[in-house]
Amino acid sequence: MAVDYTVIVVYLAGMLAMGWWGMRRAKSKSDFLVAGRRLGPVMYSGTMAAIVLGGASTIGGVGLGYKYGLSGAWMVFTIGLGLLALSVFFSARIARLKVYTVSEMLDLRYGGRAGVISGVVMWAYTLMLAVTSTIAYATIFDVLFDMNRTLAIILGGSIVVAYSTLGGMWSITLTDMVQFVVKTIGVLLLLLPIAVVKAGGFSEMKATLPTEYFDPLGIGGETIFTYVLIYTFGMLIGQDIWQRVFTARSDTTAKWGGTVAGTYCLVYAVAGAVIGTAAKVLYPKLGSPDDAFATIVKDELPVGVRGLVLAAALAAVMSTSSGALIACATVANNDIWSRLRGAVARGADEEHDEVRGNRAFILIMGVGVICTAIALNNVVEALTVAYNLLVGGLLVPILGGLLWKRGTAQGALASVVVGGLAVIGLMATYGILANEPIYYGLLSSLAVYVVISLATKPTEPEVLAAWRERLAGRGTEPLSEPVPVPQ
Repeated sequence: MAVDYTVIVVYLAGMLAMGWWGMRRAKSKSDFLVAGRRLGPVMYSGTMAAIVLGGASTIGGVGLGYKYGLSGAWMVFTIGLGLLALSVFFSARIARLKVYTVSEMLDLRYGGRAGVISGVVMWAYTLMLAVTSTIAYATIFDVLFDMNRTLAIILGGSIVVAYSTLGGMWSITLTDMVQFVVKTIGVLLLLLPIAVVKAGGFSEMKATLPTEYFDPLGIGGETIFTYVLIYTFGMLIGQDIWQRVFTARSDTTAKWGGTVAGTYCLVYAVAGAVIGTAAKVLYPKLGSPDDAFATIVKDELPVGVRGLVLAAALAAVMSTSSGALIACATVANNDIWSRLRGAVARGADEEHDEVRGNRAFILIMGVGVICTAIALNNVVEALTVAYNLLVGGLLVPILGGLLWKRGTAQGALASVVVGGLAVIGLMATYGILANEPIYYGLLSSLAVYVVISLATKPTEPEVLAAWRERLAGRGTEPLSEPVPVPQ
């Protein structure tokens, strides 16, 4: 394993070095949170693909392939569909808004009334998303070093927190590009063909496994529909995804770069399911489907290649973890803390203070993520909680604000509260992995939004006019305060 260890250590050291380099570029709030809004198509596509394809998509995607066969691709496939929909239909408008958070968008659209509540929901989502990726470190480091689970989470989490805190989005962008390349080589170009060959090829896989393993809909229509609701729609509204859209240097970059990234996700989804199916042939009686990735890497790959593929797994985990972490810290600082303490807009001479403040929040949130990951164990359950909260609480007011001019602040606020509480209550009643929480939570959020919006006074014309100006790309960098409501 000495060669494999060397590959991993060099990779991790490189991540820290890029964090240090990124620190030198992060001189303003815009640099630190959205990479100065200067990413071109290549960088944008790579980093967007890196953030959405994390530990759940890699380790969890292979695990679903192990359990269900080719139809196990649907979870990651719906993530790709969501990214395609976001890029084609919404990303250009989102990029032109020139905001930092989803809650700032809601403030612009509705008049500055939903920021803290929506911020709390978005914060909970980004926190749990970061936790899911951090949990995955335990599996990878266990294979590498036979390391204690808690120590593995602390080690992996600390590296991500370190480079994210140092350079913010610039560091994360640089590391994500490396992670994208490593992930492509390790998973698509090495692990996929080797796994299929080791399993005897597709003919042997079909002869060994039940026919339902090769049914594209074998996982079940209801499950696929739930994945669409949670992951496809979740891609449209997540702070971690929007924050990457904000990094694009133009709306054209956001649209076409995101389309390339979404297409890449579809390919990655199928690859993960095929690897999992091959693992089922090789190891039919694993204790947990989530062990499939680590087992096939450990037992079937040659020295050196094994280290690179494990580095690819680390890359997948770290890209999503760092993206979710900076999103969590951005929401906590800009949407919750600054509002609760009554912050006022800062002048340009205090921009460096903004960097220090956001850097401190990344460090604080990072420690919280590591502690939460140690306490939890199930990646899929944690990811389901994250997306249920996001979609149930925020999908309706966000898409309603973009598509329906009659939506009001009162309707949006009621939708966030009712949808979020409904999802939490239904998860407690039916179970975290049940379909009912997202079904009924989303329906209740939609009903409340429409009814309350129609029953209240329409949004002030001045607010809508300012909103249209910003959508047209004629706005400026946002202030720290929400848009005031005309009296």
